[in-house]
Amino acid sequence: MIEPALKRDGRLSLQPMTPREKELTSQLEQCQQALAEARRENTLLRQKIDLLVRRMFGSSSERLDPAQLELLMQPPESSAVPVPVIPVAAVAPAREPAKSPRKERGARLPENLPVVEEMIDPEPVRTQPEAWRCIGQEVSEQLDYEPGRFLRRRLVRRKYVSRTEPDCAPVIAVLPERLLDRSLPAPGLLAHIVMGKYCDHLPLCRQEKIYQQRHGVHLPQQSLARWVELAAQWLKPIYEQIRTGVTGGGYVQVDETPVAYLEPGHGKTKQGYLWTCSRPGGEVFYRWETSRAATCLDNIIPVDFTGTVQCDGYAAYRAFANGRKERKIELAGCWAHVRRKFHEAREQSPKTAGGLLRQIQHLYRVEARLREQRAGPKLREAVRAHESRPIVERLKQALVRLKSRGRYLPQSLLGVAMDYALGQWPTLGVYVADGRVEIDNNLVENAIRPTALGKKNWLFMGDADAGERGAIIYSVIESCRRRGIDPYAYLKDVLTRLPKMTNHQIPEVTPAAWAKARMQSQRQAAA
Repeated sequence: MIEPALKRDGRLSLQPMTPREKELTSQLEQCQQALAEARRENTLLRQKIDLLVRRMFGSSSERLDPAQLELLMQPPESSAVPVPVIPVAAVAPAREPAKSPRKERGARLPENLPVVEEMIDPEPVRTQPEAWRCIGQEVSEQLDYEPGRFLRRRLVRRKYVSRTEPDCAPVIAVLPERLLDRSLPAPGLLAHIVMGKYCDHLPLCRQEKIYQQRHGVHLPQQSLARWVELAAQWLKPIYEQIRTGVTGGGYVQVDETPVAYLEPGHGKTKQGYLWTCSRPGGEVFYRWETSRAATCLDNIIPVDFTGTVQCDGYAAYRAFANGRKERKIELAGCWAHVRRKFHEAREQSPKTAGGLLRQIQHLYRVEARLREQRAGPKLREAVRAHESRPIVERLKQALVRLKSRGRYLPQSLLGVAMDYALGQWPTLGVYVADGRVEIDNNLVENAIRPTALGKKNWLFMGDADAGERGAIIYSVIESCRRRGIDPYAYLKDVLTRLPKMTNHQIPEVTPAAWAKARMQSQRQAAA
C-alpha cells in the first residue's frame, strides 16, 4: 500500500507506509474519533447537569413574554457562524390580552368574624367619671386568634318512670347513632385529625405531640391511625359516588405520582403510585396501586367507558387504549409537556427553541381568550379550527424539517423535545377537533400537588391498605376544594349524618350535592 508521506523538507512523496506507520495512523484516527465522541458526550452531560440545576434551584415557571422570546431568537453576538432561521411560517402577532381593570380593595377584615370590644378610657375619666361627658369615640381594629380547644361532649340521658303507672319499666332516650359503638372521637375530632394529615400535611406523630404539649390531651399515634381508618371506611361510599360521576362524562384526565409505602417483612419502603383521575369542571378521585403497569388503568377507567382520556406520553396509556378494542378510547395529548421540554432546551438552542415556544404561545393565547369569554365546547371547537389548527400544522412541518436535517443529536435537550413532540403528534391535535378537551393536562397535575406536599412531610404510607385510605380521603378533600367549600365543615357534617343514612341517600352528601344544598339554604335565609 502506497500512502503519501512527508519528506524532511515538507514536500509530499508517494512512499509505502511501514507497518509501524500504519499502526500509528490507525491509532491516531481512533483517538481522534474517541475524542470527538467524548466531546459530544461531555456536551450532552453538561446540558443534563444544567437542566438538573435549573430544576432544583431555578424558577419553575414556564411563562415567557414576547420580549423574552425575541431575545432568545437573536443570534449570539460572539458567534462567528450565523444561526439558521427556524423554518416556521410567520404568524400574525396575536392581540395582547386586555389588562383587567384594577380590582377595588375589599374590606380589610371579613365582616362575618365575631367582634370582641374592649373599652379604654383615659385615667382622669376612670378616676372621676361623673365629671366627664363622652362626645365621640375612635375605633381601632386588630385581627386576633384563639387556638382550637378540646371539649368533653357529655350526652346525658335521663330516666323517667310513670307517675300514674309505677309498675311500668323506666324509659330512657335512645343513644344517637355513632360511627362506632363506644368510640371516643366525635365527628368534629375525626374531621380535625383527617384535615390535619391530608389537608395541612401534618403526620400523625406530629399531631400527637401538638395535642399533648399544647392542649394536655394524650392521643397515641396508634389511636389516631385507627380513627383515620374509621373515617375512611365511612367515606368510601361517597368516594365511589365521586368516582362514578368523574368517569361518567366521556372525558377524563389521568396522571400518576409515586408514593413510598411500607411492606411488612422487608424492613424498607417500596414504591407505589397514586393515580389521579379528573374531569375538568367536575370532581377528582384518586386510586392507589402498588405498580405503574397499564393494567392499573383497568381499575380506574370503567369497562363500559367510551370517550377521551387525556394523559402524558407514558406508554401504559397507549397499551391500555389498544387493549380496550371493544370500546373506543381516544387518547388526547398534553401541550404543557411539549412546551416544558422545549423550555428546558431554550438555553442550549435559544433561536430554534425560542421560535417553537413562540408558536406554542400563540396556541395558549387562543385558549386564554376562550376562557375569558367562557366559551362552550361548540365555540371552542370553531375558534380552534380557524386559529389553532394552522399553527399546529406549521409546527409539525417545522419539526419534521428540523428532524430531517439532523443538526441536533437525539440525546440533546432539543433532540429529545423534538422526538417527544413528533411521537405524541397524533394525540396533540385531538383538542383542536373536540371542544370539550383542554389544551393540556394541567388541571389533573394541580390535583396532584396536595399529595406531593403531603409526602414531603409524612414521607411514606404506612402500608398498602393505608394507601387506599389516603386515596379515599384525598378524593373527598380535593373535591371539596374544587367546589369551593370548607373541607372541615363538610367532613364534620357528613360524618355526623352518615350513621343515620342508607346507601340510597349517599348521592345527597357528595361534595357537589352538599355545596348545592348549602347555597340554596343561604339563599332562602337571605330572602
